[in-house]
Amino acid sequence: MAIKNVMDILRERGFIKQTVYEEDLYKLLGEKSVTFYIGFDPTADSLHVGHFVQLMAMAHMQRAGHKPIALIGGGTAMVGDPSGRTDMRSMMTRETIAHNCECFKKQMERFVDFSDGKALMVNNADWLLNLNYVDFLREIGTHFSVNKMLTAECFKKRLEKGLSFLEFNYMLMQGYDFLVLYQKYGCLLELGGDDQWSNMLAGADLIRRKEQKDAFAMTFSLLTTSEGTKMGKTAKGAVWLDAEKTTPYEFFQYWRNVADADVEKCLKLLTFVDIEEIKELCKYNDERINQAKVRLAYEVTALVHGKEIADTVKAQVEAAFSNNADNMQSKEVVSDNIIDCLVEVGFAKSKGEARRLIEGGGVSVDDTKVSGFDVVLPTEFILHKGKKAHLKVVRK
Repeated sequence: MAIKNVMDILRERGFIKQTVYEEDLYKLLGEKSVTFYIGFDPTADSLHVGHFVQLMAMAHMQRAGHKPIALIGGGTAMVGDPSGRTDMRSMMTRETIAHNCECFKKQMERFVDFSDGKALMVNNADWLLNLNYVDFLREIGTHFSVNKMLTAECFKKRLEKGLSFLEFNYMLMQGYDFLVLYQKYGCLLELGGDDQWSNMLAGADLIRRKEQKDAFAMTFSLLTTSEGTKMGKTAKGAVWLDAEKTTPYEFFQYWRNVADADVEKCLKLLTFVDIEEIKELCKYNDERINQAKVRLAYEVTALVHGKEIADTVKAQVEAAFSNNADNMQSKEVVSDNIIDCLVEVGFAKSKGEARRLIEGGGVSVDDTKVSGFDVVLPTEFILHKGKKAHLKVVRK
């Protein structure tokens, strides 16, 4: 059986949004090992769900014999990316950026094999921070047309609110990154989210102009719900890959509770489950779709946190739904009233929200719906919020 071209795999699973010189790229990926890169800005000490599609794409590419470069934007982070903001992002020190890079690498190692030079992690601070500005303008700026840049979607949106010269430089800097990676590592392909399309095209075009060599770009669909909103947001904020920021239990539950319409897409993009198996799992429009959701939650949690933790969390979730207190996730509290207890365990953000939950009939203690605020709490009980949040609570 012939080995599948990685572009076929990515297309089949719904990754690919746009490409440039598609036929040439398809042929190239089928003939030899291609070095490619994806950029990540180290603005936090953890990756989040928004990075997930890129991480999976890197993994698929590497499994097909291609070589990933994870480019950390240490140079651009020293400035602070102002895109889509009315204020400047806080300036980051080199120490903070170095720490964040190290955190990224640990998380990426779950997806990508960095051993023996099979993948690289590089930092654009190494070449951006020591640039001579006049030399840069003469060497790089001369290849960029302002007229053409202003037609790019990323700039058109910003022109209405006001576009700073700092932002205008971003396309040049990202294009220059691609050129440097081409010159140092023979990198021929940039991958990224579809919101980066204009910047990625600029880099491929710069290599073709400066080096008279082929270079390529491919973007992926952003991870959105069937309604078109970005996935990875909860009432608490972003869904992080770091267990300290988003617990494995919360992470599992996030995927367990995705909308029915999003399960198949998420299984294709965020797991390695075989396509035929995914189709089988997702062919039902009734309560049987919940099996697909559990499989999604388990596979994604195992990828990010390891199989052992995924097994533990799955058992805790199943225990919660079957009211099996022995295996259920538990939490110790000091509260002696239901309102404070709901806030302390994280089922409500404020006392006001806790009261509204109770008034709406959404809270139960063990099997009894809470109808007032003066309920007497046992020393150990199962707290239910709606149909999906269940927790064993032990009062100190």
